[in-house]
Amino acid sequence: MPQLEEHSDKSDVEVAEKFDPASYYEQAAGRLVIDPQQAKVQFGEALASTLKLSPDGSTILWPQPADDPNDPQNWSDRRKALHLLVITLAASIPDFDSGIGWLVLPPQGWGGIFWVMLMRRYGRLPVLFWTQVFALAFLVGATFSPDLATFTAMRCLTAFFGCAPDLRQGLYIVTDIFPFHLQARKLNIWTFGFIMHVHVSPFLSPFAFGFLVARVSWRWAYGIGSLYSAVVVLLIGLFMEETMYDRHLDSDLQQILPGIQYRLETLIGITGYKMAKYRSRWSEIVWACLNVVWRPQFILVAFFEAFVFGFSVGINVTNVVFMGSPPPVGFEFSQFGVAGAYATPILAVILGELGGRFLNDRIMKFTVRKNKGIFEAESRLWACYAAMPLFICGFLTLGAGIQHLNKAALILGWGIAEVAVMVNTVAVYAYCNDCFPRRQGEISALLNLARVLGGFSVAYFQVPWATKSGGIQTYGVEAAVGIGLFLLAVPTVQLKGRYFRVRHNIMI
Repeated sequence: MPQLEEHSDKSDVEVAEKFDPASYYEQAAGRLVIDPQQAKVQFGEALASTLKLSPDGSTILWPQPADDPNDPQNWSDRRKALHLLVITLAASIPDFDSGIGWLVLPPQGWGGIFWVMLMRRYGRLPVLFWTQVFALAFLVGATFSPDLATFTAMRCLTAFFGCAPDLRQGLYIVTDIFPFHLQARKLNIWTFGFIMHVHVSPFLSPFAFGFLVARVSWRWAYGIGSLYSAVVVLLIGLFMEETMYDRHLDSDLQQILPGIQYRLETLIGITGYKMAKYRSRWSEIVWACLNVVWRPQFILVAFFEAFVFGFSVGINVTNVVFMGSPPPVGFEFSQFGVAGAYATPILAVILGELGGRFLNDRIMKFTVRKNKGIFEAESRLWACYAAMPLFICGFLTLGAGIQHLNKAALILGWGIAEVAVMVNTVAVYAYCNDCFPRRQGEISALLNLARVLGGFSVAYFQVPWATKSGGIQTYGVEAAVGIGLFLLAVPTVQLKGRYFRVRHNIMI
């Protein structure tokens, strides 16, 4: 027996020496051992004893932080919170600006795929900085445009450059600086900003500026939007740091030098240009989105999310039409009344953020206990089962409110629908992120493209359909489509997701 124990200990040491935490985190995408006791069973005592744990010792940190203070995973909580705050503020800019005039959103969808390529090659910070600088410049151009053609061109360019920090940059930074077990919670905060980006930030602008433009020129609204963008650019320049840290490289290559010169070089992209030769090749980067989009564990939930999110975008665009139109089509709200009504989705998203955070934490802890310390990515999707009944309830109530011109039903249905979309979107993003830990940017760009293609056409048919056939039929059919796709996609992924992840894993 002593000889067997000695042999076992020696084997454990050999396994520990060969174990690469970074490779494990990527290869085991969607199925991670996060309980320290279970790690002893899975990896052996010697290897388990080398793994770094959360401060309370209850959870294994994935990805494993490097022995380097420059690793963003090792940053202080205050430093991480500052970055999360700035990127959340930046995430609200694109549709806040678009919501000023509800014009020209589609360039954001395709633009995101382009910015992801640059982020992977040259880093997060310089792409974030320069895109926001150009977006600000074009928004200023829209503010002072002499004619409609110039104004439209400026808005398109603002949307193209401004979309970088919302879904792509934000998801990258959240996963760069926070360990796995905190990512869903932090994604909930960031998604609060990104749903603000799609649901609240375009509402903050009509909510605030609806009162303003009733009194003064529309240029004041765009001027104030430009000032907000300028403040965010200033915050990025002063406080944001590069969060991209490649654990496959020597820490000496990623050393942060003191002084303003290095800081400036990192901000404008000189450092990223020098580091590019150590990172993914262009051939990999260009094909990365196509390498993700066909994976069944992604495309099923992406198609489902495209319609759920898309229909909610549709109601956000068309509600203003019904609120402002005279009876029997609409409510004939005054401009002040329309502006005030936009407080509804703002409150709804706040409630969704708080409820979603609690729900995601509970689901993860329960499923990890049930699986004896092992996390399975498909457990994230249980939150969709809570979201979709709310989705149906919200859409049907909203449809009844529009058809019967009931103000209470309009407000209540609108709010419930936004809470449902908030909870569902966090679950989908968290699941896809867990399945593809090296493809956060591609995941967010593709999901963003899906919701753009699925949502911004809805406004063209929703108003005439509801006017002709009534809100109950219109929103009832949309709710039925949403629940049908849910029943098709989510249970299938939950049942076959592990098989899909093993068979269709990505390692490049």
